[in-house]
Amino acid sequence: MDYFAQQLINGLVLGSIYGLIAIGYTMVYGIVGMINFAHGDIFMIGGFIALISFLVLVSLGLTAIPLILLIVLLVSMAITALYGWTIERIAYRPLRHSFRLAPMLSAIGMSFVLTNFSQVSQGARVKPVPPIITGGYTLHEGAQGFAVQLSNVQIMVVLATIVVLALFTWLVSRTRLGRDMRACEQDQTMAALLGVDVDRTISMTFVIGAALAAVAGMMYLLYYGLVDFFMGFVAGIKAFTAAVLGGIGSLPGAMLGGLAIGLIETFWSAYFSVEYKDVAAFSILIVVLIFMPTGLLGRPEVEKV
Repeated sequence: MDYFAQQLINGLVLGSIYGLIAIGYTMVYGIVGMINFAHGDIFMIGGFIALISFLVLVSLGLTAIPLILLIVLLVSMAITALYGWTIERIAYRPLRHSFRLAPMLSAIGMSFVLTNFSQVSQGARVKPVPPIITGGYTLHEGAQGFAVQLSNVQIMVVLATIVVLALFTWLVSRTRLGRDMRACEQDQTMAALLGVDVDRTISMTFVIGAALAAVAGMMYLLYYGLVDFFMGFVAGIKAFTAAVLGGIGSLPGAMLGGLAIGLIETFWSAYFSVEYKDVAAFSILIVVLIFMPTGLLGRPEVEKV
């Protein structure tokens, strides 16, 4: 039971990171109706910016870890949001009214551009960092000597996810921008007729999604202690799977799908073979979609006639 509790903690932390990335996928799909395949690479860019910002602040003589982490988070979110805005203006907006496959092909191309840009500018080697947040708590110690540990970095990942999701929920449900986003999700033409700036709303959707990916990138750096140019592809595929599992277009579904994928991977790695954890996650996705084609919390699309 102690071993199960430890894997539950690990799975929830990993799922929180997947959920933050998955929200970016489902936001863009809900409003524009396309999959932003470059979103995983935005997550990777956020991780690199967090690493570079941390090293710069340390080299300047800052030693207060909470202050450093706050500055790193804000800088990473700001620069990564700028990446998201630029990508939308360059790769997606000119193709918005083109044939349906054009934005998807552009997104795949942008993914390769960001991956190779990071490889050339930062190198192909993994960039490790020493543990930034140390310490933790022993929740329970079993008779056989196995202790259930909850580290401070795990607490920070979960708390940061909850705070960010609370702010994001308030933004979507209580602000003018949130109302514009929900209006564009229902009908862009009617929203434009009612005075909604559709181009600005879509751009802000990419900006917010990129900022959430930056938070996930920083949490990944703190939790695993490394970044590399290829991590965006793997995490992006997992987060996209989480968005589909939860119901593409559903924001709560994206978070639920992220937690589900994280728990599936962690428990499968703990009790079975770690080499087949991806097989287990995608197999469960297939089974769920067979019986629930719209995902766990997705709603069937209603075609207008």
